[in-house]
Amino acid sequence: MSSNEIGNSRTARMPSRTLNYRKLVPAVAIVVALMALLLWAEGRMLLCACGEFRVWVGDTCSSSNSQQLFDPYSFTHILHGFLLFWLIALLWRKLAPAWQFVLALALEAAWEVFENTRFVIERYRTETAALGYEGDTIVNSFGDLLCAAVGILVARKLGLRWSLLAFLAVELVLVIWIHDGLLLQILMLTQPMEAIKAWQMCR
Repeated sequence: MSSNEIGNSRTARMPSRTLNYRKLVPAVAIVVALMALLLWAEGRMLLCACGEFRVWVGDTCSSSNSQQLFDPYSFTHILHGFLLFWLIALLWRKLAPAWQFVLALALEAAWEVFENTRFVIERYRTETAALGYEGDTIVNSFGDLLCAAVGILVARKLGLRWSLLAFLAVELVLVIWIHDGLLLQILMLTQPMEAIKAWQMCR
């Protein structure tokens, strides 16, 4: 066998590192459908109780926060995507990129379902500044999942070093803008601090 034939045979055996979007569609559809079904089983409303659909709500102190498709906290779900990409790239390196994406999306969907359990909702209400938080609508959870998908794809495109810098930049903007961010959310849910809670309170 010639050297060219050997090289070609090796290339043929190597898994593609590009995403096959055709393969993603049915798997992503299943993830989205299961998430919506489980959220509905938890008693989540499809749309805001206000009766209107809005693409964006910019006021985190509004009763429409976490009820419409996107809000400032949507950016924290982009950061979820970064974290999930890093985790899966570390633990499942040999998994095909398409299935890495689906797995990351499934984990984000699982978090959306868990986040809307009574336990987590009460945790948000008692330990963070989200005093009036009653959980997400299914539409908002869909927006969050979409943002996480964007985060996964962006982190994959940027690579570890640049995605880490982008993560920190977005986190800094959120802290300045809404006095919150993904890292602060994690801190306040696990080790709540009254000083931070007071700083975050709506006035």
